[in-house]
Amino acid sequence: QVQLLESGGGSVQAGGSLTLSCAAGDYTISNICMAWFRSAPGKGRERVATISGYGTTSYTDSVKGRFTVSRDNAKNVLYLQMNNLKPEDTAMYSCAAAHGTYCITSVYAYWGQGTQVTVSS
Repeated sequence: QVQLLESGGGSVQAGGSLTLSCAAGDYTISNICMAWFRSAPGKGRERVATISGYGTTSYTDSVKGRFTVSRDNAKNVLYLQMNNLKPEDTAMYSCAAAHGTYCITSVYAYWGQGTQVTVSS
């Protein structure tokens, strides 16, 4: 059973930074699509950032230039560096892993429990 464990969430003021981590244990993530999603009360789940098995990244428009997704293949850890945080970034952030290499065609098979990010103005 693949388990994804997020950490790094917390409360920050607007303009601050946080780095989220998603540890996959022994599950190899180097060649698969991984993603960060977020969910906020009253809003649907939003895909925030993806990284393909080839390392190609993509972001939702609202976080472009502020968030960076990366991974450490040796440690099987996915990261989300979040800078210049805004109150509207407040949400539960979850990571997900797909079976495929390309994010555009992949189905996310494994999900973490999430880590809460709260940004105050």
